[in-house]
Amino acid sequence: MQTQDGHDDITVPETAAAVRDLLAVLSSLEARFSAGDPALTDQRSLLEAYRWIFSILQVGADVHLWADAQRPRFVEIVGPYKKWGGDNADAFYQYMPIDPSRTYRVRARKGDAAYYSLTVYGGPDDGHYSERIVGSVNDRDITPAEDGTIEIVLSPREHPGASIRLQPDAVCAITRDYLVEPTVGRRMAWQVECLDGEGEPNLSDAELARRFRAVRTWIEDQARITPLAQADGNVVEEPYPVPTETFGWAAGDAAYAMGAFDLAEGQALVIRGRSPECSFWNLCLWNPFLHTYNYDYDRVTINGGQVRYEADGSWEIVVAGSDPGHPNWVRTQGHRRGRLWFRWFHPAATPERPTVTVVALA
Repeated sequence: MQTQDGHDDITVPETAAAVRDLLAVLSSLEARFSAGDPALTDQRSLLEAYRWIFSILQVGADVHLWADAQRPRFVEIVGPYKKWGGDNADAFYQYMPIDPSRTYRVRARKGDAAYYSLTVYGGPDDGHYSERIVGSVNDRDITPAEDGTIEIVLSPREHPGASIRLQPDAVCAITRDYLVEPTVGRRMAWQVECLDGEGEPNLSDAELARRFRAVRTWIEDQARITPLAQADGNVVEEPYPVPTETFGWAAGDAAYAMGAFDLAEGQALVIRGRSPECSFWNLCLWNPFLHTYNYDYDRVTINGGQVRYEADGSWEIVVAGSDPGHPNWVRTQGHRRGRLWFRWFHPAATPERPTVTVVALA
């Protein structure tokens, strides 16, 4: 398009307005930390809050601003430097956008994953969280080839073999692979190809503005969820079973249990329990923004392959700020209060509720 004087029109009014709105939302988040409900009450959580802003901004940009359903790529959405939404030290999560009218071939190599899955989610495509699971393929649904590779087709039409039938509201797919020793194990290598993508990128003022608005909506939704109010006392709540429905990007084949710790100086929390037969389970420590503490320095999560079990198959985990001399110690890293989160993939039964006891660290 050209202006009346013959020059190209380089104005982008919709995008400019959308970017200003996004910057305003980012600026407003700071007030939530000090004056929100609940407000943060310690410096460590406040420092983590500022980092959380840029984690959710980075993820929002990856999945809404840059994502291209015609030429999709799997992108990392959690990790040591992307902490949000319930990340943990044992898992790798990747995201790809979906156009429900197109067909995709996903290939991967299994590696050392104790559990893996690909889940397609349905719902709005405007930055709001997904509303339901369209379909899922996990490690129990597919047998890798002799070389360890798997192939899954995502399509609005029926396909033989491992596949997921896309519904009109399908918006994205998320992969999960969990390793017992993620720092040394071989993670899965996921690749995707759109078999019927168009030949031209679609970028206009209106389209880019839509994407920036989706990033803003994503950040607003995440800010409504966090920070979590601290639960009273030390507790692990009753585990809830594998869900028949789910919200957001939760897995559809796991049982979960939420808990909390609130420890004075010199105290430790002893958690005792028993896990049913399952593909993988772990415990994570979270701050109010649902991200793990820094696992580059300490064990702040522990999984079923790392736990030392008792003779009867039960386990005992100790949550404490300093080393209690226990093999199943997870460190609070200076957090006096925090959240506990258990997950069990493919549990043979809903797990029994763990018990908690506060003891003197000495």
